[in-house]
Amino acid sequence: MPSTLYSLDNLNQFDKKELIQELWSSYGEIVRLFKENGKGESLILKKIRPVFINHHPRGWNTTNSHKRKLRSYQVEIEFYKNWAKRCKEECKVPVYFDSSQTEGNLSLLIEDLNQAGYWKRRIGLSYKESKVVIRWLANFHATFMNEEPNGLWKEGTYWHLETRPDEYATLEDGNLKNKAHIIANRLKTTKCQTILHGDAKVANFCFTEDLSTVAAVDFQYVGGGCGMKDLAYFMGSCLTAKQCEAHESQILELYFSELKSALISIDNTIYFTALEQEWRSLYAFAWADFSRFLMGWSPGHQKLNYYALIKTKEVLQSL
Repeated sequence: MPSTLYSLDNLNQFDKKELIQELWSSYGEIVRLFKENGKGESLILKKIRPVFINHHPRGWNTTNSHKRKLRSYQVEIEFYKNWAKRCKEECKVPVYFDSSQTEGNLSLLIEDLNQAGYWKRRIGLSYKESKVVIRWLANFHATFMNEEPNGLWKEGTYWHLETRPDEYATLEDGNLKNKAHIIANRLKTTKCQTILHGDAKVANFCFTEDLSTVAAVDFQYVGGGCGMKDLAYFMGSCLTAKQCEAHESQILELYFSELKSALISIDNTIYFTALEQEWRSLYAFAWADFSRFLMGWSPGHQKLNYYALIKTKEVLQSL
């Protein structure tokens, strides 16, 4: 963490800027700011300049999409400003410094995880390498167990049914479309709820060099829900269908073991046996729910692999 608490008003001491990436659908950019021409401290500045342009990488140029994105950036600022400070090293997130919202433009100033030692990025993981992220998810979920997502999305994740009417409308008629609302409702109405990361793909995790420690970024879709949604989505982002199938039981055992330990460490008195039983029963539902989104959004997507389809079939047969 930088030695000084910075604000958007005192950035004149940062004399070098590096573009990290353009935001989805050209809504702004993320830049790294350097002191001393790259030799001193660095910060991350996310600048959102939302303009409704008829351009989307996959063709979804709708008013629903535009409104969802605008809300997502406001939610992300809310998370960093009022929730992130509760995340300990076991579920590390960047330190928040400052933010602003003026005339539709938003800015967010946060810690540079690269400088903090979390500089490594991955596009895929082995099961062994994935364990550190599974532990992060369990600790994050434990930290916010059974809390109201005030200021965040009432329902976390970017693909849930209520926020994806356009994609649902294009979904091919059939058993999954007929039962999509039942699946979504089962996940939405669990007795045990937590705060979800909402976009827990491997690309949003930053690792230390030896992959022993991890931190997470990109909290645009953080909100309430069942922890299985984060877990299934993460698995699908970095493990092959074969890996998911081979290590399913180990992944679930690790997640629930870590979740239980984390809840004990923060003295959360939730009845864990009931929580585990409920969430385990919804593991396949989380896969089916995301598969429903993909089948409407991008039917040929690589994440619609045989493992995802097996889990979806299991759910449909059970209903």
